Formats: sequence, structure tokens, C-alpha cells
Amino acid sequence: MIDIKNLSFGYKHERLFSDLSLSLTPGSICGLLGKNGAGKTTLLKLMSGLLFPQQGNISIMGKNPSKRPVDFLQELIFLPEVFDLPPARPEQYRMLYAPFYPRFSVERFSSLMEQFEITDRKKLSEISYGQKKKFLIAFGLATNCRLMLLDEPTNGIDIPSKSQFRKAIASSFEDDRIFIISTHQARDLESLIDPVIILDEGRIIFNRSTEEISYHLKISYQARPPEPEETIFSEKTFEGYAVVTENHEHEDTNIDLETLFNTVINNKPEISRIFRDGGAR
Repeated sequence: MIDIKNLSFGYKHERLFSDLSLSLTPGSICGLLGKNGAGKTTLLKLMSGLLFPQQGNISIMGKNPSKRPVDFLQELIFLPEVFDLPPARPEQYRMLYAPFYPRFSVERFSSLMEQFEITDRKKLSEISYGQKKKFLIAFGLATNCRLMLLDEPTNGIDIPSKSQFRKAIASSFEDDRIFIISTHQARDLESLIDPVIILDEGRIIFNRSTEEISYHLKISYQARPPEPEETIFSEKTFEGYAVVTENHEHEDTNIDLETLFNTVINNKPEISRIFRDGGAR
């Protein structure tokens, strides 16, 4: 569904991507992680056709996003972190924009609006940032597009709304759809994300399923400092130490995405060795 090959892109004084390649198949909720300035938002814009590659190719659903064909745009919804909404009520917005999406579900939209506690009484320009974001999420999910790109979707919404968001994404998941969620709020989404994609220094340095990750890596917590020779990565926490080791016995283990991210970023050669030698499960 998504095939990016040898992508290069940069702004006037900054090279962001050099020879970046990525392939993703339908039926997944992909987490796109990276440091500030790594290019997560830029990559989403390239996928949506809002920016154009300087070298390399992007093919999504067999289409070139740069040409923005109608049948491609009908299957794409992009929810940016920064946005403006018109001084229209939610129902007016739906009536104006829903016809662009052939599989838009009014029933699904109404249900999500109710779940997110958004009414039609106020104009979209008059409600809070969190409410605006929930409205866009509800509209985006109701389009039933095959590709949904979300940039920091949980930033700015309250704790109950984050739970509602996770339930809404999970209930919208289908085998022919793909969600790509760029986020710094990894713990908000770790129950949803699979696979985990990490972007660093212009390249995809990690792209693994949660099953592969838990098969090869073990994250444990202990009160005392770990033994360095047995540790891939460790960090101090309020309760002691989070410790990442190789999961030689392939025991069941929970994956903390923030700890995983720090492990990958700080131990690229070792992580590459573990997953290369261990292979894909």
C-alpha cells in the first residue's frame, strides 16, 4: 500500500532525508516516532502530496501523491497538529466536506460526535483546541478512508478524551486500512501501535512489529543499578531503573515505547545486531 524508495528531501538550508525507504502494508496502526526535528511531519506531508520528493519515489495505493489524483485524495485523510477551522457549525462542515469522500458514514460521524461530547450549538472557530481536534478526528474516522495520517493526535486533549480516541481508532481498524500516527506521546498510544517505526538522522532506523520487539527485547524494572555487561540500555526512574536486556529466553514482556525509543536511539549498532541475528519472528 505504501512504498517509499530512496527518498531525499530537504528545506533551503537543511537536508532532512537521504535515501529513506519504507514499505507498509494495510491492516496496521503504525507509530512514527522520532526526536524533535527528525522530519515526522514532513514525511506525512510527503505521503499526502503536500510536499514533493527531491529524489526517489513514493507510491501509495499505486498512486503518486505528488500528482494528487482525485481517486487518491478520496482515500486519504491527513490530520495535522496545526490547523484552522472555519466559522461553521459541525453539521455545516460535514455537509460541505463529506461529499468529497464517497464512503463517508453519517451514522459513524454522529456516533463519534456523541462519544466526544461535541454538539452543533457552537461554531468550530469558537470551541477549544481540544474540542476542535476531537471534531477533526471524528470527521476523519467517518470518511472511512483507506489511509489516515495523524500528526500528534492526542496533544491538547484531556485524559478521558485520550481513552475515547484509543477506542475510536481500535473500532475503526480494518484489514484494508492503514493508520500512521506520528507522536511524542508514546505512552498514550502504546496499546494501539503496531508496528513501531523510528525516524532518525534522515532514515528509518527501526521498523518492527510489537511481537518481534517483545520476542527479542526484555524491559524490566529494578531498584538497584543494573550490571553494565548484561544491559543494552537503562535509565533512572522514580521507582529505580528501567533496564533493557536481550530476551534470550523469549519470555512474555510488556513494551514501554518511551524506553524502547531511547534504547534504539542510543544503541543503534546493538539493536541492529539483535534483530539482524535473531531475524524476524
